[in-house]
Amino acid sequence: MDLATLKRNLKKDVSALPSVSVALLGDSPTQLLSVALKGYGVEEGFNIDLFEAEYNQIDQEILNKGSELYSHDPRFLIIFQSTEKLILEFYKTEKSARHSFAADHIAKVSEYIETLNGELKSNVIYFNFPEINENTFGNYSNKITSSFTYQLRKINYELMNLAGKCKNLFINDVSALQNQLGRLFAFSPSVYTNTGLVYSLDFLPYVAKNTMDIIKSIQGKIKKCLILDLDNTLWGGIIGDDGLENIQIGNLGIGETFTKWQYWIKQLQERGIILAVCSKNDEKIAMEPFEKHNDMVLRLDDIAVFVANWDNKADNIRHIQSVLNIGFDAMVFVDDNPAERKIVRDNIPDIIVPELPEDPAEYLSFLQQLNLFETASVTDEDGDRTRQYQEESKRVSKKKSFVNEEEFLQSLDMVGKCGPFCKMDIPRIAQLTQRSNQFNLRTVRYTDEDITRITSSSSHETISFKLTDTFGDYGLVSMIILEKRGDEMFIDTWIMSCRVLKRGLEQMVINEIVSLAKKNGLKKIVGEYIPTSKNGMVKDHYNGLGFSATDNGNKWILGVDSYSDKIHFIKKVAES
Repeated sequence: MDLATLKRNLKKDVSALPSVSVALLGDSPTQLLSVALKGYGVEEGFNIDLFEAEYNQIDQEILNKGSELYSHDPRFLIIFQSTEKLILEFYKTEKSARHSFAADHIAKVSEYIETLNGELKSNVIYFNFPEINENTFGNYSNKITSSFTYQLRKINYELMNLAGKCKNLFINDVSALQNQLGRLFAFSPSVYTNTGLVYSLDFLPYVAKNTMDIIKSIQGKIKKCLILDLDNTLWGGIIGDDGLENIQIGNLGIGETFTKWQYWIKQLQERGIILAVCSKNDEKIAMEPFEKHNDMVLRLDDIAVFVANWDNKADNIRHIQSVLNIGFDAMVFVDDNPAERKIVRDNIPDIIVPELPEDPAEYLSFLQQLNLFETASVTDEDGDRTRQYQEESKRVSKKKSFVNEEEFLQSLDMVGKCGPFCKMDIPRIAQLTQRSNQFNLRTVRYTDEDITRITSSSSHETISFKLTDTFGDYGLVSMIILEKRGDEMFIDTWIMSCRVLKRGLEQMVINEIVSLAKKNGLKKIVGEYIPTSKNGMVKDHYNGLGFSATDNGNKWILGVDSYSDKIHFIKKVAES
């Protein structure tokens, strides 16, 4: 998308879009970057409320706690320091001190983060540094610690280490963008000389998109599932016509392309992306490569839902969605056939259907460039997601054999563990607040640091819920944050995995909330529903649990003394 298109987006009515507060600090002019950011925000369904600091005021805005930055209190703070200014700073450094230039810069960034975290709850997006081949030492720069090349690469390396330690620090990898698109594309010497603009007009939209990808992921607007066609998509050839021995996969020719493509898909699956198959094929024949071909990287155990038949692919994707119980906008469908892509796009507008290149050799680089699977966090539990959805598919099949819902629930032999948040679960709990959109009554996003603070707060109570049944372990499926307000227990956050809907967990949760309120001597429970475009499914949640509406239906009240425990079929066990 070009800058002109992004500018036109600013003329659109954004009043209905959710507002996101962003601050932008730069050591060079940022006016056009701010235009690109706001334009991309509209493209992605956000109204970017942007505070743009004056030119080259990073220190003044961050280190002066009375600055405009702190009064703006942004949810996201973008810090853009350029390689062009960095190299001038390096040249001005005494020769004897240049070997520590990177360490000094990282110490400064660490000071920024420490100062900000003492006053704000912002997520900091820091732009790393595209390389300049300044050639003072030529290739020997890689061997001498006092060269700018060495120090620049060390800064980018140490920024990654710093981001690993600071949960609210995210790196916008502008260096990788330049490597991908080229220095001559990213930077124009004449434009920089005449205007001070570091990024070329063509490069700005890519930087803005990269930034918005990070913001989207933290806001919970992420892709969770990759749905794959098979013939000429996952391997070369048609399995039904060519047979197992003749499909193209392995280490030779075009087969190597499909092998590398599968390795990348496997990496996505291992970090928590759900894989599904949607193929026009006989199921037994379609499964054969996964079971018998020695060069297949992906196996049936990697696929959460496998659908191969001769039905309409849009209908099959709807079936996959019903099993996974996630939004179509969290899905990506990859198919080599333009006609199939069009059918799916026309029938399921929310799903992402990339327009694959004709040459399979370009599949991988094309999809990597789109960066569809940006994430703001990764937890150990993410790797279990495929298994959990495979188990859910078995539950769906078993349910069909029951006419009575209660009998089905009893047959699952469910066991629920509940207790206060524990330190080990904090990353997963924070991730749930960032990613959950459907069963999320207030859609408040929290960082690891926020959850840690709440856990130790005397004015809060917390409960996490884990569930197992005869098919397996659901993992951590619900989390509750309660705030004590006078004689009230306010439900600050109630999030639940859609995988456990209608299993009785809602009833178990409200029983526990009331129990905690009684323990604290409180008289009523207060819930709030803040509608978004995604959480309509819980609009009547409190009404269904016996709350009474107030404040035009946005607030809900439940009396503690008159409450009777609700029936469910989950055996409660205290979290150890």
